[in-house]
Amino acid sequence: MPRHGSQTGYTEAIEHEAARRAPGRDMGALRRLLPYLLRHKGPLAGAGFFLLLATAATLVVPMAVRGMINYGFSPENADIINNYFLAMLGVAAVLGIASAMRFFFVAWLGERVVADLRRDVYNHVTGLSPAFFEVTRTGEVLSRLTTDTTLVQTVVGSSVSIALRNLLLLVGSVTLLVWTSPRLSGLVVLALPVILIPLIVFGRWVRTLSRQSQDRVADTGAHAGESLNAIQTVQAFTHEVIDRTRFGGAVERAFRVAVRRNRARSLLTAIAFFAIFAAVVGVLWAGSHAVLEGTMTGGELSQFVLYAVFAAGAFAALSEVWGDLQRAAGATERLVELLDVEPQVTAPLEPVAMPHPPQGDIRFEHVTFRYPTRPDSQALDGFSLHVKPGESVALVGPSGAGKTTVFQLLMRFYDPQSGSIAFDGVELKTADPTELRQRIAVVAQDPVIFAGTVRDNILYGRPEAGEAAVTDAAKAAAAHDFISALPEGYETPVGERGVTLSGGQRQRIAMARAILREAPVLLLDEATSALDAENERLVQLALGRVMEGRTTIVIAHRLATVQRADRIVVMDEGRVVATGCHDELVREGGLYAKLARLQFGANDEALGRRLGDSAAE
Repeated sequence: MPRHGSQTGYTEAIEHEAARRAPGRDMGALRRLLPYLLRHKGPLAGAGFFLLLATAATLVVPMAVRGMINYGFSPENADIINNYFLAMLGVAAVLGIASAMRFFFVAWLGERVVADLRRDVYNHVTGLSPAFFEVTRTGEVLSRLTTDTTLVQTVVGSSVSIALRNLLLLVGSVTLLVWTSPRLSGLVVLALPVILIPLIVFGRWVRTLSRQSQDRVADTGAHAGESLNAIQTVQAFTHEVIDRTRFGGAVERAFRVAVRRNRARSLLTAIAFFAIFAAVVGVLWAGSHAVLEGTMTGGELSQFVLYAVFAAGAFAALSEVWGDLQRAAGATERLVELLDVEPQVTAPLEPVAMPHPPQGDIRFEHVTFRYPTRPDSQALDGFSLHVKPGESVALVGPSGAGKTTVFQLLMRFYDPQSGSIAFDGVELKTADPTELRQRIAVVAQDPVIFAGTVRDNILYGRPEAGEAAVTDAAKAAAAHDFISALPEGYETPVGERGVTLSGGQRQRIAMARAILREAPVLLLDEATSALDAENERLVQLALGRVMEGRTTIVIAHRLATVQRADRIVVMDEGRVVATGCHDELVREGGLYAKLARLQFGANDEALGRRLGDSAAE
């Protein structure tokens, strides 16, 4: 039950946010929804047919009323009256069936279009380059996938249908009004400005106050959310009284604006009722005199009044739906913006096939790269590196040296501004990024664990792997023992982002995922940073076995983790400043020795012995 309540609250929050969305400036944006509608021509034709049928049935009713009144209710006309009532009953049946079918088809189209739109937006966004997410908040993308698609669903599944139905009803009613009595129709036209001008003026005032009221309510919610999310800090600093006072002030401000809004709406209601009824009374007065003069029958007057009511109701409905259409246009604009974003990294039209079997030969040649959000800062500056198949290379250097950028470019999340990067002799720009990334396994410093079970997270590396392969990968990552001790073993749910696991457990599951991938290239970004000494030793031994025969690049801040590397590359400011084995780099006394002294606080000779002993364990 709590879960259901939470989901209901989430849905209500989306709908509330949708109601606050700014209207679109260009209604033409809704045309972008046409391809989604035209994919389903059958339901679309059904909705159109039953829409026309329901409108026609509605417009027939006043004609039947006119006939009944004109023939009178005398006994000699009983059969005729019965026939009219039977006809009206038939019209009601047609109207009911047509309305139900129209609702079904339109609601189906709304759900289908939104499902297709959500899928297309998600598929497109997941294919965009990381550069897009440097300048776009993930929360904004999620808001568009939920709130904006909810608005589109409202329009396609309801508002458009209501608008079309009332537009047809308005056109039909006005046409039949003129056909019934041109004279009374002229009086209605003269009365329209008297009704509409006050409604428009006061309506704008009410909308402004409604938005102010929503903003004040949002202020109270934001204040409450901020203080409640930090309740321990609030109480620790004995800030309760001040926060209560501020919240009370926000509530009072919201109340005062709401009172002003309600006062304005009351005044608008009074003016609207008086103006409309005054116009109706005036038209009826003129019509009744026409009946007395014999220029119009009582049935025609009744028919005219019913068409006038239909026209007024249709006009009122269109004015209400117009706001929904404007908000939906704005929502469509925001969704289309996502669909129109072109990924900066794409597969060429005719990609060069990667060689089989893969070797894992990696070559950077004079690579210069700047991140799109930091065009004035070079992440890599003339960087060159050749990693031979099966070789293990450790990248060492201070923060900001460009180590992680090497990984980003190797997986072709970005393209360098100059220079070239090749994998097994194939220039990355000429290869299919998907085929390239299938040959790489990554363990990040802060690994991502998905909601689901332990098994699901390990299988993320190779979904088709069998149970034995999953267990072997977990053992290789020193994760099998703690997984087996979990309440449900490999089927234990780990919660969102793995909140039920410790940092070390998350890192070992990520390592098992990378091992299961069986890729020829392994990228380790400080992969043992969250492990305690015992588990780090176990994982280092496991990695020693896993790295055999694989090209491995390791980013390490803890220098004790790079001892098994065939080669250590020292980076600074995006360049290679030194390369060699540990002992050589310590003796050189350059940046590597400086980093080691800062980390261990020892002289070079003692440092060499200390790290050498660590590597020998």
